[in-house]
Amino acid sequence: MVYLANSEIEIINTQISRGEIRHALFDFDGTISLIREGWQQVMIPMMVEFLRQTPQHEPDDELTACVTEIVDRTTGQQSIYQMIALHDEVAKRGGAPLEPVAYKHIYLDRLLAHIAHRIQGLKEGRIARTALLVPGAEDMLRLLRARGVTCYLASGTDRHYVQDEAAALGVAPYFDGGIYGAVDDYKSYSKAMVIANILRTHEISGAQLVVFGDGYDEIESARAAGGIAVAVATDEIHPGRLDAKKRARLIRAGADIVVPDFHESERLVAYLFSGR
Repeated sequence: MVYLANSEIEIINTQISRGEIRHALFDFDGTISLIREGWQQVMIPMMVEFLRQTPQHEPDDELTACVTEIVDRTTGQQSIYQMIALHDEVAKRGGAPLEPVAYKHIYLDRLLAHIAHRIQGLKEGRIARTALLVPGAEDMLRLLRARGVTCYLASGTDRHYVQDEAAALGVAPYFDGGIYGAVDDYKSYSKAMVIANILRTHEISGAQLVVFGDGYDEIESARAAGGIAVAVATDEIHPGRLDAKKRARLIRAGADIVVPDFHESERLVAYLFSGR
């Protein structure tokens, strides 16, 4: 393991081109926001519940392992893709699956019941913004903006929810490049598409784009586009700690750098903007 001296900033790829960044794309849930912490504990049991109803289902522990692998692999993608996977798994076990969008609505209803008090608390001022922001996230955004970097927000969560929650957290104004999220025509949106559009519109190379995220999707998409991929391996239950399992997954996805959060944002920015 290679770390910046006296820091928790882990350098996986020492060969990245630094000092050229002009654009930065952030994932939202788990990277900036902790509002939806626990979403996996809503989605996984729901998927197991439907698989358990099929004629040829395995024991619960095997179903849970199957579903957990799907969720881990698709973290960062639009929720509809996880529901498409559920549709296919139900069919494989001899069940009569619902349409993926129907599964998505059931999931969202359950998730929103789980997090409604957090959003309302933020809007009413009963919950401090810092309690539901990944540590140092706003400092990171402020430092990038001070260097003239255009910031974008791209999430697998439905766009209207992302816009509402980013506003509640007070971070929406930092994303002058736009706030993007899932749409009904799910094939018309992906983080890879947002990244490609940034590169094409501004006629820049991958070295001028840094991507921050805690999911396979944005890390893989960043690397595929030649961008710098910074994995934010936050333990969402205990903010401030590194999630070792998340770190391992994101390194497999191609992360160049791994951080537990943004509490060392000044060090991280200095590294990203310095030459080799």
